[in-house]
Amino acid sequence: MLLPPTPGLPVLAVSRAILYTRELPGGGFVAIDSLTDSRGYHARLWVERRSDPVRRYGHLPPIIAECEATDADAALDTLRPIAADNLSLALAIRRWQATRQM
Repeated sequence: MLLPPTPGLPVLAVSRAILYTRELPGGGFVAIDSLTDSRGYHARLWVERRSDPVRRYGHLPPIIAECEATDADAALDTLRPIAADNLSLALAIRRWQATRQM
């Protein structure tokens, strides 16, 4: 189930794993990570648009989509279609930006 990002809501993690990453055209990258705890997997899709690693310091990349899943494969099945496609990723970024402007 795809969930909207929940700013300010902590996720108590037992372990964290990077499940997917790819470089973006023009610099930066997109990644999917998962946090596991007693409830299962909480996966997040985040985008680092800064191509210069020095500029990344001190700034957290935006989390543009999240989901709860029973395992890593289910999390990837939900979020990878967005992360792997530039158009889907751009649309997800626009939705994320729209929620921040309210």
